[in-house]
Amino acid sequence: MIQIEVKTFEELTKKELYEVLRLRSEVFVVEQDCVYEDIDGKDQKALHVVGKKDGEIVAYTRIFKSGDYTDEASIGRVVVKRNQRKYGYGKDIMKDAIHAVHDYFEANVIHVSAQMYLERFYHELGFKQVGDGYLEDGIPHIGMVRKS
Repeated sequence: MIQIEVKTFEELTKKELYEVLRLRSEVFVVEQDCVYEDIDGKDQKALHVVGKKDGEIVAYTRIFKSGDYTDEASIGRVVVKRNQRKYGYGKDIMKDAIHAVHDYFEANVIHVSAQMYLERFYHELGFKQVGDGYLEDGIPHIGMVRKS
């Protein structure tokens, strides 16, 4: 089990922020061999959904209200530490992120920019593809929306 918390940027401790940035870098930059600007100036607007196991951040995502990133409320930077993926923490963090979008932003529509190979993962969480596929930082993506 992981313990999941939702925090503003200001509520993140220095240690948590370091762990989040490290985890995002480990997966999105190193593991996926993708050079991109992860520190994009949007973390300050986001709410951060942090999943910890034994005090260490092993799962993470950030959420935005409508208009702060996309027209709809959105979830992004969904990541699980490589050695923790077999436990279903990706679904755990996403379910809590979906609830947080509803609770904090009262939004009924949620957008994700999903890596194409994860379409089924998001579909199982109620997301449907919208539009055509596209490249984002050289990686195939699709837009997906969940309505509730």
